[in-house]
Amino acid sequence: MARTGVRIPSLLALSALGLTLVTGCGGDKSDTASPSASAPAGASSAPADAEQKPAVVVTTTWEGAFAKAAGADDVKVIVPQSVHHAPDYDPKPSDLAAVARADFVLYAPFEPYAAKIKEAAGSKAKLVEVNLDNDPDKVKAEVDKLAALFGTAEVATKWKTEFDSEYGKLNKDVRAAWPGGKSPVTVTQVFTGWAAKLAGITPAGTYGPEAVTPAQLAELSGRKPVLVLDNAHMSTGTVLPDSGARQVRIVNYPGEDLDLLAVYRNAATEIKKGMGGS
Repeated sequence: MARTGVRIPSLLALSALGLTLVTGCGGDKSDTASPSASAPAGASSAPADAEQKPAVVVTTTWEGAFAKAAGADDVKVIVPQSVHHAPDYDPKPSDLAAVARADFVLYAPFEPYAAKIKEAAGSKAKLVEVNLDNDPDKVKAEVDKLAALFGTAEVATKWKTEFDSEYGKLNKDVRAAWPGGKSPVTVTQVFTGWAAKLAGITPAGTYGPEAVTPAQLAELSGRKPVLVLDNAHMSTGTVLPDSGARQVRIVNYPGEDLDLLAVYRNAATEIKKGMGGS
């Protein structure tokens, strides 16, 4: 009996060892199937947040172009580019659902549906108010602001370098087309001053966004403008009839490709046409 008493603990020890080995093998299989099984609590096999590109929802292609310039590549635009006057758009339920799933939601305060956008934003979505102005200094300031939020400063810096180069070329090209080498007298709508700046022109007068009054008509026509830079998205028709000025249609919103530089190229081309150039 004494000998039996000695052997029983030995068998128990071997059984325990066997169970440990089996459990160990099972653990290896589990680790292979799920990399996070042996990871510390709270760890994830997904890429770090810093490596993930944010999901950005924007109200229009204008905000979208700013987001793309800042480095975002997952951008959903709510208002279709085909809508001539974006503020008139009424967001659909599917639009608002997309807003709820976003990491960032970009909008402009003057857009009448901004309240709906704010209400629809999900708990994780960060609402970002964007200053929509194509003045180059304001554009670069907005791109820097967005890049800081997205964590894409390097992409934004590269874009700004390209922007400065292209803007400089366009400015030089339009100035070279000035009739007789002199800046043409120009009147601008309140939201097209950036286009005059691109052409190297200091506006002689400004109107809008409402239609010009008889008093404004007399005042602006009296300055004998050669060009009127009208806002294609808020046009009130012929601004200065019988003044002899050529009305140039300036587009503020980028296309579906969200290429902001294309807006400047188009403006340069239209202003040159207005001045009689090619």
